[in-house]
Amino acid sequence: MKRVGVIGGGQLAWMMADAAEKLAIQLVVQTPSLTDPAVSIASETVLAAVADAAGTAQLAQQCDVITFENEFVDLPALSKLADQGACFYPQLTALIPLLDKLDQRSFLQKIGVPMPRFAAVTGDLTVAALQQFGLPAVLKARRLGYDGQGTLILKTEADLPPIGTAKSDHHWLLEEFVPFECELAVMAARSIDGTQVIYPVVETQQVNQVCRRVFVTDQWDATVVAQVETIARSVLENLNYVGVMGFEFFLTADQQVLVNELAPRTHNSGHYSLDACVTSQFEQQLRAVCGLPLGSAALTCGGAVMVNLLGYESATSDYAEKQHQLSQISNAHLYWYSKTAARPGRKLGHVTVCLNDSQDRSDAEAIVQQIEQIWYPASF
Repeated sequence: MKRVGVIGGGQLAWMMADAAEKLAIQLVVQTPSLTDPAVSIASETVLAAVADAAGTAQLAQQCDVITFENEFVDLPALSKLADQGACFYPQLTALIPLLDKLDQRSFLQKIGVPMPRFAAVTGDLTVAALQQFGLPAVLKARRLGYDGQGTLILKTEADLPPIGTAKSDHHWLLEEFVPFECELAVMAARSIDGTQVIYPVVETQQVNQVCRRVFVTDQWDATVVAQVETIARSVLENLNYVGVMGFEFFLTADQQVLVNELAPRTHNSGHYSLDACVTSQFEQQLRAVCGLPLGSAALTCGGAVMVNLLGYESATSDYAEKQHQLSQISNAHLYWYSKTAARPGRKLGHVTVCLNDSQDRSDAEAIVQQIEQIWYPASF
């Protein structure tokens, strides 16, 4: 039986469980807390922080291959383990250009991928530093940003933070603001032998810069889909990437696709695949890193909608009554991550509803409204 190590024990690792059982794979998880979601499904747990290379060395002794649930790792330390024979997929060389947002932008620029204009910021952020883009503009922490953390929309001079007083190792990236029509995403996978599989193009909707809704509806022009797929294939090939990658895009009013960010792992914009695709993104990840043939990414239904259940208060609760109501929605699939505490913006679970062939975008929007009316208080 193949043993796969997963660095990170959150919900992304937890959702690998069914695929691991199907493929006769044992999961060994490296995570800092015994209350983390994936501990309950792991064959074994290495209790260590994600960036703890000593913990990863222990993980490597118990596994055939190691993959990643998140990218907050210590690459130089992991490289020493790779030199000693530890097997990582995606390869560490593929992650090097991706973990720092400036490096990621520079890599995409080098291979000719369309994206917003950008510039590094390492000192005081003054009005002069913004002149090349003007306002509004977007300021991003180059490392360790997720779920909107470390991202600021600068609309006026009053929004400029005192970056000059920040720690010297906390550098920033400045980008032009793109007045997009909507945001798109796609999951893509590449195997060890170079085979690629691209999932359907979806629309994501963010609230406070955190993904709240994903619409899987066949509404995109063929030229838009072609742009997305061309970008995804180019990135995977140029990185010699093995595994699943999430791509986030802006779609402009003139139907041009620009890359927002890349995520070298499974991603919440692909959660719908658990219920709406022949092969989920989680099974695809395990197939890729274990050298198994990739599965089909085709839809098994007319479409889908996925809603993240985000925390709206600081509390300790399993929201049992809300869970029950959500589970009663027709064709709904509820995933509850069993996190011990809620806080505003924290991902506590998600709901996917599969659509039939007669349902369209308006039906999907009505379903979203139904879910959010159950989950969120009226004042939220």
